[in-house]
Amino acid sequence: MIKLTGLTVGGMFIDGYILGIIGTAIAAATAELNMSLFWEGLTGASALIGIFIGGPLGGWLADKLGRKPTFTLDLALFLVGSILQFFVDSTWQLFGVRLLMGIAIGADYSVSWPLLAEFAPARLRGRLMSLSEVAWYVGFMFAFCVGYAMSTVFSADWRIILGSSTVPALILFLARLGLPESPRWLMNQGRTEEAHRIAHDYLESPSDVLDLAGESTRQGTFGMLFSRDYWRTTTFVSVFWFCTVTPYFAIATFAASVLSDYGLGDGFGGALGLNGLALVGVLVSLALIERVGRRKLILPTQWVCAVVLLIIGLWTSAPPALVLTCFLVFAFANAIPTAITGVYPGEVFPTEIRGIGTGFGCAFSRVGAGLGTFLLPWSMHNLGPGPSMLIAAGVCVVGAVVSQVLAPETTGRPLSETSAPHRGRPRREKIPA
Repeated sequence: MIKLTGLTVGGMFIDGYILGIIGTAIAAATAELNMSLFWEGLTGASALIGIFIGGPLGGWLADKLGRKPTFTLDLALFLVGSILQFFVDSTWQLFGVRLLMGIAIGADYSVSWPLLAEFAPARLRGRLMSLSEVAWYVGFMFAFCVGYAMSTVFSADWRIILGSSTVPALILFLARLGLPESPRWLMNQGRTEEAHRIAHDYLESPSDVLDLAGESTRQGTFGMLFSRDYWRTTTFVSVFWFCTVTPYFAIATFAASVLSDYGLGDGFGGALGLNGLALVGVLVSLALIERVGRRKLILPTQWVCAVVLLIIGLWTSAPPALVLTCFLVFAFANAIPTAITGVYPGEVFPTEIRGIGTGFGCAFSRVGAGLGTFLLPWSMHNLGPGPSMLIAAGVCVVGAVVSQVLAPETTGRPLSETSAPHRGRPRREKIPA
């Protein structure tokens, strides 16, 4: 279980790494390749575009071919793209390679979370899965440090800086070889004997082994996401994920300039505090998720995000210290539900559509991340800071309302229960100890 968790969160580390390392190399690449502003922005967003494509594709493959082969194939694809970064000599090649790596990362989201959910003991499932967000932040910050050191201390070429992702990718690829197939996926395929053998070898809880009997052998389809049984689940996962990441991607990406627009100097110190508190929020979520429960963590924190952004948007003449405080509170509160965006999909979708359901939610969230990142500068310039923050607050309100109505409590419960069809899902308010 420890090895599988490490190999799963390793994929998120790599995602954070490739999104962080581009920021330290894009200026040099732009100058050498003579990129236009359009291509510079497109190259910076290429990994996000790739995740949008790779999420549903990888989820579909994970449900059809199995978790194990997809888990290895997506990282092999990433490794190829990472190596190709050493040899790019044109704008379109750089965009294409980064797009390929994004597709691999999106696929990894869609197989790693379902795979971990299907092996993790119910009592620790949320904590193990939320480790992924911690790994993402660590990967992002580590990439920034590596890129900064390579560019300033060693004056390394930007291709070498980008290609440095090959090292963690190769280590992770080799470590993933030989992992077992998910026993739940095997049960879904009718391979009962093989499933029980793997379950007895790798599942630590006898109750989790017994829960395999609840698996069906029906084949999943994309249309099942919008069926009477699961449209509420799909709506919740997609909207919750979208509304959680959209404001943060926008504000965090342009933190320094946004804070500067509110009279907070160059905004650099505030931007560091913003991202630092986000990491603290993720760690708090990690510590409390099994004690407090998913629903009790995400509901109040989403409303807190909406309120502080509403204050900033309505009180346009607020003292800079109050504005900074509100942004810091937002970063901390937003990180708590963000850590759970990867937990819910693996729990609320059944085995036959767990991969494609996770992939669809991931793709939908990346639409929000892209819109937030690209539209915030335009909104700040054309509408002004106040209306921009009101729009962000509105996104948080939508997420909070949808979660209030649709978010289930899944803490400590077996997957056969948390992923049951909505119309047949038993109502249980008490969270098992």
